[in-house]
Amino acid sequence: MALTWWPSPAKLNLFLHINQQREDGYHCLQTVFQMLDRGDEIAFEPAERLHMATPMSGVCDEDNLILKAARLLQDYTNTQLGCRIHINKNLPMGGGVGGGSSNAATTLLVLNKLWNLTIPSEELQQLGLSLGADVPVFVNGETTFAEGVGESFTPIAIPESWYLIVHPNIHVSTQTIFTEPDLPRSTPIISPKQYKFESTQNDCQKIVCNRHPEVAYLLQWLIQFAPSRMTGTGACVFAQFNAKHEAEETLAKLPRKWSGFVAKGVQTSPLIQQLESQRSYTF
Repeated sequence: MALTWWPSPAKLNLFLHINQQREDGYHCLQTVFQMLDRGDEIAFEPAERLHMATPMSGVCDEDNLILKAARLLQDYTNTQLGCRIHINKNLPMGGGVGGGSSNAATTLLVLNKLWNLTIPSEELQQLGLSLGADVPVFVNGETTFAEGVGESFTPIAIPESWYLIVHPNIHVSTQTIFTEPDLPRSTPIISPKQYKFESTQNDCQKIVCNRHPEVAYLLQWLIQFAPSRMTGTGACVFAQFNAKHEAEETLAKLPRKWSGFVAKGVQTSPLIQQLESQRSYTF
C-alpha cells in the first residue's frame, strides 16, 4: 500500500514582543505566526504498536515529539491502536521554524482522523500545549496573531509574501535565551490592528546576536536584499520578498556555509487543507 504523506509545515514569527514575565516563570508574548507552504512530511501506517519506521538522528524515542504526541492521544482516549511512523525531515531542528512542534501537531491531527477519535480542534490544542507552547498554533493551522504564552489566537490577514529562510548551522538554546537577565520583558502590548512589520521587532534578536555572532553576520548579509529578522529564538533568519523569483535569486547567492529554502506565506496551513480534502480517509 502506497504511503499517504501529510504536511508538517514550518512557521515564522514575523515579530516577537515579550510583554512580561509571570510569577511561574513563563513569559507573556505577542507574535504573528506566519504559516508556510514548506516543511516536513509524515506518513502513518497501521501497526500493533507505536514506533518510528524512520530513525531521527540525535533524537531518542523518549524525546521524540511525534511519539510523545501519539502516546498522549492513546492515553487520553484509551485507544489500543498503534501505527508505524515515517518522516521526511526537511526542517532544521532547533531553528525557530517550529519543526518539532509542527511534527507533534501533525501527529495529533492526523491520528485523531485515522484512529477516528473525533476530538475537537480546541481540545487538541489544549492537549498539544502540554507538549510545547508552539504546538497549539499548528493544530489551529492558521496564520494568526498570538498572545499569552502563545495559546490565545486572533485571525490576521498578512499580505502575500515569499520568504527566504536561512539557517546559520548553529544551535541556539531557547531556555538559555529566555533566562538571560538582559532580555527585554516589558515591551508595550499592541492590538492585532496595530501590527506592522516595520514598527515591530524580535525582542530576542539582540541577545542572540550578542551570544552568536554568526546570526548577526547572517542578518547583516540578508538585510541588503530585503527586510530581514530572526524568527523565534533563532537560529533561523528570514528575509521577506514580494516575488518568488526575488527570493530564489537571493538564495542562489547564499554563501555555502549557510543553508536555506524559499517558501510562500499562506493563510491556512497545507496540513489543514489536506485534511479537509481527505475527510473520509481513515485506516
